[in-house]
Amino acid sequence: MHSDHPATDYVTAVGADGQLVDVREPGEVAGGTLPGAVNIPLGDLPSRVDELDRSRRVVTLCRSGGRSTQAAEFLTSAGFTDVINLSGGMLSIQD
Repeated sequence: MHSDHPATDYVTAVGADGQLVDVREPGEVAGGTLPGAVNIPLGDLPSRVDELDRSRRVVTLCRSGGRSTQAAEFLTSAGFTDVINLSGGMLSIQD
């Protein structure tokens, strides 16, 4: 099961060793994302999941928190044990 964390406090969620994954489409990410984020669109996640390190925390991000919740649920079902969804997404950070 994943947990939710406010996107405005993403630094705490990612921590020192976390992997930040922006699951928005490339055109959305072109408008800006968080420092250190890797773009893996939600639709590509099943085929690209092996790019992520299962031994490290994965933090998911999207526009408002919907797609990142889906990504977090997928990662949890794929065997990742430390998964955090950034609730509120980029919208909460850009306000």
